[in-house]
Amino acid sequence: MARADFYLIQKERFREEPLLLVCELARKAHDANLWTLVLARDAEQAEQIDELLWAFDEDAYIPHQIAGDDEDELAPVLIAAPDTDTPMRPLVINLRDEPVGDGFERVLEVVPADDSARGPLRERWKQYQARGLELKKYDM
Repeated sequence: MARADFYLIQKERFREEPLLLVCELARKAHDANLWTLVLARDAEQAEQIDELLWAFDEDAYIPHQIAGDDEDELAPVLIAAPDTDTPMRPLVINLRDEPVGDGFERVLEVVPADDSARGPLRERWKQYQARGLELKKYDM
């Protein structure tokens, strides 16, 4: 059964740079040998995540690439801007405004610290719930 995990940003370092949480989640996924797709909000955010994954931890090497750069797309972590047609992977980290369709085993939703962003994510929780996904919430 597919599941959706919501990560609520609490810690100061994630409040200052929410994409660091994305890097941490990608690292955990890579350590667990899960092929991961990061759905970036736009091309600029995809580039930021790409750069952060190189720099956020000098001891961590997370093979990754931006979708569309290469025909093969063999990197364990693939970052996709909205205009790329990218096949689903077992684990999806979703940074976009709409819920992810089907084809994944687990989706991770990053919930910003500010309240204005939390309303739409409550809606998304309900949408996933209605689709029968198992739901979990974590404070980060």
